[in-house]
Amino acid sequence: MPIGPDPVAADHPTADRPAASDRPAAAARLPLRRRLLPVIALLLLAPWAAECSWGGFAIDDFLPVLIFLGPMYGGAAILIRETARHLGAGWPTIVLLAAAFGVLQAGLVDQSLFNSDFLDDTQYADTRAAAEATLVPGLEFSLRQAFDYVGNHIVLTICAPIVLIESFLGPERRLKPWLGRPGLAVVGVLYLLGSLLIFSDSSGRKNFLASPLQLAFAAVLVLVLVAVALLPRWRRTRPRRARRAPHPLWVGLPVVLVRLGSDLTPGWAGMAIALALAAAAGGLIAYWSSRNGWGQRHVLVAGTAGLVMASAFAYLVPPYSPASPAAALAGDVAVTVVTVTLVVGAWWRLRGASPTVHVGAS
Repeated sequence: MPIGPDPVAADHPTADRPAASDRPAAAARLPLRRRLLPVIALLLLAPWAAECSWGGFAIDDFLPVLIFLGPMYGGAAILIRETARHLGAGWPTIVLLAAAFGVLQAGLVDQSLFNSDFLDDTQYADTRAAAEATLVPGLEFSLRQAFDYVGNHIVLTICAPIVLIESFLGPERRLKPWLGRPGLAVVGVLYLLGSLLIFSDSSGRKNFLASPLQLAFAAVLVLVLVAVALLPRWRRTRPRRARRAPHPLWVGLPVVLVRLGSDLTPGWAGMAIALALAAAAGGLIAYWSSRNGWGQRHVLVAGTAGLVMASAFAYLVPPYSPASPAAALAGDVAVTVVTVTLVVGAWWRLRGASPTVHVGAS
Protein backbone atom coordinates (compact mmCIF):
# COMPACT_ATOMS: atom_id res chain seq x y z
CA MET A 1 0.00 0.00 0.00
CA PRO A 2 1.20 3.53 -0.60
CA ILE A 3 2.64 5.30 2.37
CA GLY A 4 3.99 8.69 3.10
CA PRO A 5 4.58 11.44 5.62
CA ASP A 6 2.18 14.10 6.63
CA PRO A 7 2.97 15.97 3.41
CA VAL A 8 1.04 19.14 3.96
CA ALA A 9 1.43 19.55 7.67
CA ALA A 10 3.21 22.81 7.35
CA ASP A 11 1.08 25.80 6.63
CA HIS A 12 0.60 28.54 9.12
CA PRO A 13 -2.55 30.62 9.70
CA THR A 14 -2.09 34.33 9.27
CA ALA A 15 -3.83 37.48 10.33
CA ASP A 16 -5.48 37.76 6.92
CA ARG A 17 -8.00 35.07 7.85
CA PRO A 18 -11.57 36.34 7.48
CA ALA A 19 -13.42 36.75 10.74
CA ALA A 20 -15.47 33.72 11.67
CA SER A 21 -18.60 35.86 11.78
CA ASP A 22 -18.15 36.71 8.09
CA ARG A 23 -18.08 33.10 6.95
CA PRO A 24 -21.70 31.97 7.44
CA ALA A 25 -23.03 35.13 5.81
CA ALA A 26 -20.78 34.69 2.78
CA ALA A 27 -21.69 31.02 2.46
CA ALA A 28 -25.41 31.73 2.82
CA ARG A 29 -25.33 33.93 -0.27
CA LEU A 30 -24.34 30.97 -2.43
CA PRO A 31 -27.01 28.70 -3.96
CA LEU A 32 -27.42 25.37 -2.21
CA ARG A 33 -26.05 23.53 -5.24
CA ARG A 34 -22.77 25.46 -5.14
CA ARG A 35 -22.43 25.01 -1.40
CA LEU A 36 -22.93 21.25 -1.61
CA LEU A 37 -20.85 20.58 -4.74
CA PRO A 38 -17.46 20.47 -2.97
CA VAL A 39 -18.98 18.38 -0.16
CA ILE A 40 -20.27 15.78 -2.61
CA ALA A 41 -16.98 15.84 -4.52
CA LEU A 42 -15.02 15.16 -1.33
CA LEU A 43 -17.49 12.46 -0.29
CA LEU A 44 -16.75 10.58 -3.53
CA LEU A 45 -13.06 11.36 -3.96
CA ALA A 46 -11.96 10.20 -0.51
CA PRO A 47 -12.98 6.51 -0.91
CA TRP A 48 -11.63 6.41 -4.45
CA ALA A 49 -8.27 7.80 -3.34
CA ALA A 50 -8.15 5.52 -0.30
CA GLU A 51 -8.87 2.21 -2.03
CA CYS A 52 -8.70 2.58 -5.82
CA SER A 53 -5.92 5.07 -6.55
CA TRP A 54 -3.11 2.64 -5.72
CA GLY A 55 -4.57 -0.35 -7.59
CA GLY A 56 -6.55 -1.99 -4.80
CA PHE A 57 -9.58 -2.63 -7.02
CA ALA A 58 -10.24 -3.41 -10.67
CA ILE A 59 -12.34 -0.95 -12.64
CA ASP A 60 -15.62 -2.84 -12.23
CA ASP A 61 -15.32 -2.46 -8.45
CA PHE A 62 -14.92 1.33 -8.47
CA LEU A 63 -18.63 2.07 -8.16
CA PRO A 64 -19.26 -0.34 -5.25
CA VAL A 65 -16.28 1.19 -3.44
CA LEU A 66 -17.80 4.67 -3.76
CA ILE A 67 -21.23 3.46 -2.63
CA PHE A 68 -20.25 1.32 0.34
CA LEU A 69 -17.11 3.10 1.55
CA GLY A 70 -18.08 6.66 0.66
CA PRO A 71 -20.03 7.35 3.87
CA MET A 72 -17.12 6.23 6.05
CA TYR A 73 -14.11 7.59 4.16
CA GLY A 74 -15.84 10.57 2.62
CA GLY A 75 -17.68 11.39 5.83
CA ALA A 76 -14.41 11.37 7.77
CA ALA A 77 -12.69 13.63 5.22
CA ILE A 78 -15.55 16.14 5.35
CA LEU A 79 -15.72 16.16 9.15
CA ILE A 80 -11.95 16.62 9.46
CA ARG A 81 -11.85 19.38 6.89
CA GLU A 82 -14.83 21.21 8.37
CA THR A 83 -13.49 20.92 11.92
CA ALA A 84 -10.21 22.54 10.91
CA ARG A 85 -11.83 25.27 8.85
CA HIS A 86 -14.47 26.12 11.47
CA LEU A 87 -11.66 26.47 14.02
CA GLY A 88 -9.61 28.62 11.66
CA ALA A 89 -6.80 26.06 11.89
CA GLY A 90 -4.42 24.97 9.16
CA TRP A 91 -2.89 21.78 7.85
CA PRO A 92 -1.24 20.63 11.10
CA THR A 93 -4.73 20.15 12.52
CA ILE A 94 -5.93 18.34 9.40
CA VAL A 95 -2.95 15.98 9.37
CA LEU A 96 -3.23 15.16 13.07
CA LEU A 97 -6.96 14.51 12.74
CA ALA A 98 -6.22 12.36 9.69
CA ALA A 99 -3.78 10.33 11.78
CA ALA A 100 -6.45 9.96 14.47
CA PHE A 101 -8.88 8.72 11.84
CA GLY A 102 -6.29 6.26 10.54
CA VAL A 103 -5.85 4.77 14.00
CA LEU A 104 -9.61 4.77 14.59
CA GLN A 105 -10.28 3.03 11.31
CA ALA A 106 -7.53 0.41 11.51
CA GLY A 107 -7.68 -0.08 15.27
CA LEU A 108 -11.35 0.14 16.20
CA VAL A 109 -13.53 -0.09 13.09
CA ASP A 110 -12.17 -2.80 10.77
CA GLN A 111 -9.44 -3.68 13.34
CA SER A 112 -7.03 -4.64 10.55
CA LEU A 113 -4.20 -3.29 12.69
CA PHE A 114 -4.55 -6.16 15.16
CA ASN A 115 -5.93 -8.90 12.91
CA SER A 116 -2.99 -10.89 11.54
CA ASP A 117 -5.38 -12.78 9.25
CA PHE A 118 -6.89 -9.65 7.72
CA LEU A 119 -5.21 -9.98 4.32
CA ASP A 120 -5.16 -13.78 4.14
CA ASP A 121 -8.14 -13.92 1.78
CA THR A 122 -6.63 -11.34 -0.59
CA GLN A 123 -3.74 -11.28 -3.03
CA TYR A 124 -1.63 -9.66 -0.29
CA ALA A 125 -1.51 -12.77 1.88
CA ASP A 126 2.21 -13.09 1.16
CA THR A 127 2.92 -9.84 3.06
CA ARG A 128 2.16 -11.49 6.38
CA ALA A 129 5.73 -12.59 7.07
CA ALA A 130 7.11 -9.10 6.44
CA ALA A 131 4.44 -7.61 8.71
CA GLU A 132 5.18 -10.03 11.56
CA ALA A 133 8.87 -9.08 11.41
CA THR A 134 7.96 -5.79 13.14
CA LEU A 135 5.47 -7.11 15.68
CA VAL A 136 5.15 -4.89 18.76
CA PRO A 137 5.40 -7.11 21.88
CA GLY A 138 2.39 -7.04 24.19
CA LEU A 139 0.11 -5.21 21.78
CA GLU A 140 0.66 -7.71 18.95
CA PHE A 141 0.40 -5.38 15.99
CA SER A 142 2.83 -4.83 13.13
CA LEU A 143 4.57 -1.47 13.12
CA ARG A 144 5.07 -1.91 9.37
CA GLN A 145 1.35 -2.35 8.80
CA ALA A 146 0.56 0.54 11.17
CA PHE A 147 2.87 2.78 9.16
CA ASP A 148 1.23 1.66 5.93
CA TYR A 149 -2.38 1.77 7.10
CA VAL A 150 -2.25 5.05 8.99
CA GLY A 151 0.07 6.67 6.43
CA ASN A 152 -2.30 5.64 3.67
CA HIS A 153 -5.22 7.30 5.43
CA ILE A 154 -3.27 10.48 6.12
CA VAL A 155 -1.92 10.90 2.62
CA LEU A 156 -4.62 9.40 0.41
CA THR A 157 -7.92 9.23 2.27
CA ILE A 158 -7.82 12.68 3.85
CA CYS A 159 -5.10 15.09 2.69
CA ALA A 160 -5.00 14.53 -1.07
CA PRO A 161 -8.80 14.76 -1.58
CA ILE A 162 -9.07 17.90 0.57
CA VAL A 163 -6.15 19.57 -1.22
CA LEU A 164 -7.61 18.80 -4.62
CA ILE A 165 -11.14 19.97 -3.90
CA GLU A 166 -9.96 23.15 -2.16
CA SER A 167 -7.59 23.93 -5.04
CA PHE A 168 -10.50 23.89 -7.49
CA LEU A 169 -12.33 26.50 -5.40
CA GLY A 170 -11.70 30.22 -5.54
CA PRO A 171 -9.69 31.85 -2.73
CA GLU A 172 -12.87 33.29 -1.23
CA ARG A 173 -14.21 29.78 -0.51
CA ARG A 174 -11.09 27.67 -0.26
CA LEU A 175 -10.54 27.98 3.47
CA LYS A 176 -14.05 28.68 4.63
CA PRO A 177 -16.44 26.11 6.10
CA TRP A 178 -18.84 24.56 3.64
CA LEU A 179 -21.41 23.27 6.12
CA GLY A 180 -23.28 24.59 9.11
CA ARG A 181 -24.37 22.57 12.12
CA PRO A 182 -27.27 20.77 10.38
CA GLY A 183 -25.02 19.70 7.53
CA LEU A 184 -22.30 18.55 9.92
CA ALA A 185 -24.86 16.52 11.86
CA VAL A 186 -26.01 14.78 8.68
CA VAL A 187 -22.43 13.97 7.67
CA GLY A 188 -21.68 12.77 11.20
CA VAL A 189 -24.59 10.35 11.10
CA LEU A 190 -23.53 9.21 7.63
CA TYR A 191 -20.01 8.52 8.89
CA LEU A 192 -21.23 6.59 11.92
CA LEU A 193 -23.56 4.46 9.82
CA GLY A 194 -20.80 3.77 7.30
CA SER A 195 -18.38 2.76 10.05
CA LEU A 196 -21.02 0.57 11.71
CA LEU A 197 -21.60 -1.17 8.37
CA ILE A 198 -17.91 -2.07 8.11
CA PHE A 199 -17.68 -3.09 11.78
CA SER A 200 -20.68 -5.40 11.57
CA ASP A 201 -20.12 -6.81 8.09
CA SER A 202 -18.30 -10.14 7.78
CA SER A 203 -16.13 -8.79 4.98
CA GLY A 204 -15.32 -5.64 6.93
CA ARG A 205 -14.06 -6.64 10.38
CA LYS A 206 -13.95 -10.28 9.26
CA ASN A 207 -15.48 -11.54 12.54
CA PHE A 208 -12.35 -10.51 14.43
CA LEU A 209 -12.40 -8.67 17.74
CA ALA A 210 -9.27 -7.16 19.21
CA SER A 211 -8.39 -7.68 22.87
CA PRO A 212 -9.45 -5.10 25.49
CA LEU A 213 -5.83 -3.97 25.81
CA GLN A 214 -5.52 -3.45 22.05
CA LEU A 215 -8.82 -1.58 21.87
CA ALA A 216 -7.85 0.62 24.82
CA PHE A 217 -4.47 1.39 23.25
CA ALA A 218 -6.10 2.43 19.97
CA ALA A 219 -8.76 4.52 21.73
CA VAL A 220 -6.23 6.36 23.87
CA LEU A 221 -4.01 7.05 20.87
CA VAL A 222 -6.99 8.46 18.96
CA LEU A 223 -7.88 10.76 21.86
CA VAL A 224 -4.29 11.96 22.20
CA LEU A 225 -4.03 12.76 18.50
CA VAL A 226 -7.36 14.62 18.54
CA ALA A 227 -6.34 16.59 21.64
CA VAL A 228 -3.04 17.62 20.04
CA ALA A 229 -4.84 18.52 16.79
CA LEU A 230 -7.17 20.89 18.64
CA LEU A 231 -4.41 22.79 20.45
CA PRO A 232 -4.70 26.58 20.01
CA ARG A 233 -1.11 26.78 18.76
CA TRP A 234 -2.20 25.62 15.29
CA ARG A 235 -4.40 28.73 15.02
CA ARG A 236 -1.78 31.29 15.93
CA THR A 237 -0.22 33.67 13.47
CA ARG A 238 3.46 33.12 12.87
CA PRO A 239 5.76 35.42 10.90
CA ARG A 240 7.12 34.36 7.54
CA ARG A 241 10.83 33.76 7.02
CA ALA A 242 12.66 36.17 4.74
CA ARG A 243 13.89 33.50 2.32
CA ARG A 244 11.53 32.50 -0.46
CA ALA A 245 9.95 29.09 -0.74
CA PRO A 246 11.31 26.81 -3.49
CA HIS A 247 9.47 26.20 -6.73
CA PRO A 248 6.26 24.24 -6.03
CA LEU A 249 7.43 21.16 -7.91
CA TRP A 250 10.38 20.73 -5.54
CA VAL A 251 7.96 20.36 -2.64
CA GLY A 252 6.85 16.94 -3.86
CA LEU A 253 10.39 15.53 -3.87
CA PRO A 254 10.51 14.66 -0.12
CA VAL A 255 7.25 12.73 -0.44
CA VAL A 256 8.60 10.82 -3.43
CA LEU A 257 11.76 9.93 -1.50
CA VAL A 258 9.70 8.60 1.40
CA ARG A 259 7.69 6.39 -0.96
CA LEU A 260 10.80 5.06 -2.69
CA GLY A 261 12.88 4.65 0.46
CA SER A 262 10.36 3.19 2.87
CA ASP A 263 10.72 -0.35 1.51
CA LEU A 264 14.50 -0.44 1.14
CA THR A 265 14.96 -3.17 3.70
CA PRO A 266 12.60 -5.34 5.80
CA GLY A 267 12.27 -5.61 9.55
CA TRP A 268 13.02 -3.04 12.22
CA ALA A 269 15.88 -1.50 10.24
CA GLY A 270 13.50 -0.78 7.40
CA MET A 271 11.00 0.77 9.79
CA ALA A 272 13.70 3.00 11.26
CA ILE A 273 14.55 4.22 7.76
CA ALA A 274 10.89 4.75 6.85
CA LEU A 275 10.10 6.70 10.03
CA ALA A 276 13.25 8.81 9.69
CA LEU A 277 12.44 9.65 6.07
CA ALA A 278 8.85 10.55 6.96
CA ALA A 279 9.96 12.80 9.83
CA ALA A 280 12.62 14.49 7.69
CA ALA A 281 10.18 15.06 4.84
CA GLY A 282 7.54 16.51 7.15
CA GLY A 283 10.08 18.78 8.82
CA LEU A 284 11.47 20.02 5.50
CA ILE A 285 8.03 20.81 4.13
CA ALA A 286 7.16 22.58 7.40
CA TYR A 287 10.30 24.69 7.06
CA TRP A 288 9.59 25.55 3.43
CA SER A 289 6.02 26.49 4.22
CA SER A 290 7.19 29.15 6.66
CA ARG A 291 8.98 31.04 3.90
CA ASN A 292 7.69 33.92 1.83
CA GLY A 293 6.04 32.93 -1.43
CA TRP A 294 4.54 29.69 -0.11
CA GLY A 295 1.27 29.35 -2.00
CA GLN A 296 -1.59 27.03 -2.81
CA ARG A 297 0.37 25.43 -5.63
CA HIS A 298 2.99 24.38 -3.07
CA VAL A 299 0.23 22.89 -0.94
CA LEU A 300 -1.25 21.15 -3.98
CA VAL A 301 2.06 19.47 -4.87
CA ALA A 302 2.82 18.49 -1.28
CA GLY A 303 -0.65 17.10 -0.77
CA THR A 304 -0.94 15.16 -4.03
CA ALA A 305 2.61 13.84 -4.50
CA GLY A 306 1.63 10.72 -2.56
CA LEU A 307 -1.45 10.25 -4.74
CA VAL A 308 0.62 10.60 -7.92
CA MET A 309 3.14 8.05 -6.62
CA ALA A 310 0.34 5.67 -5.65
CA SER A 311 -1.21 5.86 -9.11
CA ALA A 312 2.19 5.27 -10.74
CA PHE A 313 2.76 2.11 -8.70
CA ALA A 314 -0.78 0.85 -9.34
CA TYR A 315 0.49 -1.00 -12.41
CA LEU A 316 2.87 -3.03 -10.24
CA VAL A 317 0.46 -4.25 -7.56
CA PRO A 318 -2.51 -6.63 -7.78
CA PRO A 319 -6.05 -5.74 -6.69
CA TYR A 320 -7.29 -7.25 -3.45
CA SER A 321 -9.39 -9.86 -5.26
CA PRO A 322 -8.33 -11.70 -8.42
CA ALA A 323 -9.46 -9.95 -11.58
CA SER A 324 -9.02 -10.52 -15.28
CA PRO A 325 -5.91 -8.89 -16.76
CA ALA A 326 -8.13 -6.63 -18.86
CA ALA A 327 -10.15 -5.41 -15.86
CA ALA A 328 -7.03 -4.87 -13.77
CA LEU A 329 -5.29 -2.94 -16.56
CA ALA A 330 -8.42 -0.90 -17.25
CA GLY A 331 -8.53 0.02 -13.57
CA ASP A 332 -4.89 1.09 -13.57
CA VAL A 333 -5.37 3.19 -16.70
CA ALA A 334 -8.49 4.76 -15.21
CA VAL A 335 -6.50 5.59 -12.06
CA THR A 336 -3.87 7.32 -14.18
CA VAL A 337 -6.45 9.30 -16.15
CA VAL A 338 -8.37 10.41 -13.07
CA THR A 339 -5.24 11.34 -11.12
CA VAL A 340 -3.65 13.30 -13.97
CA THR A 341 -6.91 15.06 -14.76
CA LEU A 342 -7.48 16.12 -11.17
CA VAL A 343 -3.91 17.23 -10.42
CA VAL A 344 -3.35 19.04 -13.72
CA GLY A 345 -6.81 20.57 -13.54
CA ALA A 346 -6.19 21.87 -10.03
CA TRP A 347 -2.79 23.25 -11.07
CA TRP A 348 -4.39 25.02 -14.03
CA ARG A 349 -7.17 26.35 -11.80
CA LEU A 350 -4.52 28.00 -9.63
CA ARG A 351 -2.73 29.63 -12.57
CA GLY A 352 -3.58 33.15 -11.46
CA ALA A 353 -3.39 32.55 -7.70
CA SER A 354 -1.42 34.82 -5.42
CA PRO A 355 2.05 33.37 -4.73
CA THR A 356 1.60 33.69 -0.99
CA VAL A 357 -0.96 31.64 0.85
CA HIS A 358 -2.86 33.34 3.60
CA VAL A 359 -5.38 31.64 5.83
CA GLY A 360 -3.66 28.36 6.55
CA ALA A 361 -1.85 27.64 3.30
CA SER A 362 -4.67 25.88 1.61
